[in-house]
Amino acid sequence: MSEEKTHPIHAGPVKIIFIKAEGKPYSDKIEFPTKATKYSTGYDIHSAIDITIPAGKHAIVPTGLKFDIPDKAPIDFQVRSRSGLSVKKRVDVTNSPGTIDRDYTGELDVPLTNYSDEDFEIKAGDRIAQIVFNQLADVYLPQATTLDKERGDNDFGHSGV
Repeated sequence: MSEEKTHPIHAGPVKIIFIKAEGKPYSDKIEFPTKATKYSTGYDIHSAIDITIPAGKHAIVPTGLKFDIPDKAPIDFQVRSRSGLSVKKRVDVTNSPGTIDRDYTGELDVPLTNYSDEDFEIKAGDRIAQIVFNQLADVYLPQATTLDKERGDNDFGHSGV
């Protein structure tokens, strides 16, 4: 790998600005991301509306949030299921983890699927998912016809069980 093609990934603290989406019928119910505890990895995000997800169905739930990630910040974030909702209520982020690119500027909506046999009610302000920020590596992907080293090619469990 060429030295000039690689860069360190540490960028120090990065300021990400969250704003409330204006002009929405639910603008007064929008909540900013919160951490449940000092050492929580994820920030909880909240529903901006009351909605019921029928058993076995999915819905797109608005948060009312928009955000600005600096162009040169080597980060993105993922929307993930909350473990309590997943285990106790069988409600998950449909495409968990859902990656949010740093150049996305629209409102953050969360696709939720209710895998249970009962309807799932969400009230405005309820925690519906969490976001986790990821530092990105600046990766160089040269094209090649051979690999520089040998490794197992037996797919899953190639190094043993």
